Amino acid sequence: MTRSPVRRPSRRRSFGVAALLAAGLTAGALPAASGPAAASESAKQAATPSEGLKEVFFVGNNWEGTADVINSRGDYAKIGRINMIPDKKERLWEIYLNPVKLAFFLGIRLGPGEGHDQYVDDMYTTKDGKSVIASRPSFADVVSIDVGSGRLNWRFPVSGFRSDHMAVSPDGTQVAVSASTSNTVHVLDMATGKEAGKFTAGDKPHENVYTDGGDRLWNMAIGEVNTDLDAPWQDFTKGDRRITVADAKTFRVEKVIDMRERLDAFGRKDLSDALRPVAFTPDESKMYFQLSFFNGFVEYDVRADRITRVKTLPKNPDTSDDRTTYVNDSRHHGMSISPRGDKLCIAGTMDDYVTVVDRESLREGPLVTASKPYWATVSGDGKHCVVSESGTDQVTAIDFATGEKVTSIPVGDHPQRVRLGHVPADWSGPVAG
Repeated sequence: MTRSPVRRPSRRRSFGVAALLAAGLTAGALPAASGPAAASESAKQAATPSEGLKEVFFVGNNWEGTADVINSRGDYAKIGRINMIPDKKERLWEIYLNPVKLAFFLGIRLGPGEGHDQYVDDMYTTKDGKSVIASRPSFADVVSIDVGSGRLNWRFPVSGFRSDHMAVSPDGTQVAVSASTSNTVHVLDMATGKEAGKFTAGDKPHENVYTDGGDRLWNMAIGEVNTDLDAPWQDFTKGDRRITVADAKTFRVEKVIDMRERLDAFGRKDLSDALRPVAFTPDESKMYFQLSFFNGFVEYDVRADRITRVKTLPKNPDTSDDRTTYVNDSRHHGMSISPRGDKLCIAGTMDDYVTVVDRESLREGPLVTASKPYWATVSGDGKHCVVSESGTDQVTAIDFATGEKVTSIPVGDHPQRVRLGHVPADWSGPVAG
């Protein structure tokens, strides 16, 4: 395949003094029946909405601190934009006046932010479409923003110094967020921002997924991804990477899955055990996941608790084999599954392509050129895989049936998470804020 021009400021930057200070602080020193829920992205982003609402996509422009709201199907046209950091001045004052917070803030900028502040990561809307809930890594918090006024409803500072991926419960009442540096998953009431509970996960908790109709909450810890200690023999420096499965009502940890043991048993000791994005089949019997440094994905039988297949996807000949050049250790980062469960959509991040894979045969379709795609989701009508191209600031729709590109829509600076949500039917943007 031919690589398209890529706007890529830096794939890996050294931490610098401030970031090393941040990385050196340990978590111990910080404040303290099957169903389709998982496969449908937390039940289509939280239950059936009220009448008078329009289904949309929220696209989080991570470096810019905005969210573009676009149609969730059809032409994917842009509807409006929300400033996700209306309190930026206040947050920066707090950070600059606290040396420890400042060290972590700069560490995020020089590490996972690739030289930029990370202002918006994940987003979900409330069932009434009046608010959007967002995690803001550089500000180490979760906020609720009124989509009509653009003002904050509430703010929850996470434990530690960075917030990350979220998941919304199928009934739309709670949102789970990973607190990266404190190895904690907080579960918040979406209406009030009050903490309903929390549990401890592995090092650098990342992806969260509700399963079993909302009864269980899975967290995947990816370990340390911001150092250059990426050679296989240095794997021990990456920390405790594991899956933690908790009861979503009591927040008691029910199970810990060490994927290292399962990979070794399958004969793939060469693969990292740091799980990146995951996708469950509609019946939740199988889970597919990406791994650090790997151009491909793994199939895991949930009930049998074992790996059943590993798929290696094509390499782009222009992509370096130097692991330290992969953004946050992500060779491939972003996957989704079609509503019928017969197709997987894979974002080949460092290889600059997206491809649709037949789940039965694991044969990949056309390699659709994309610039640093970093997330994949499903359109509102289920026909398309929609990916964020963080290298060219656009989202692109790929047809599940043909594997071909449908369209691309320009968005803001460095789009990452793309989530289905709802806004009032006549909404076109905040009137203030």
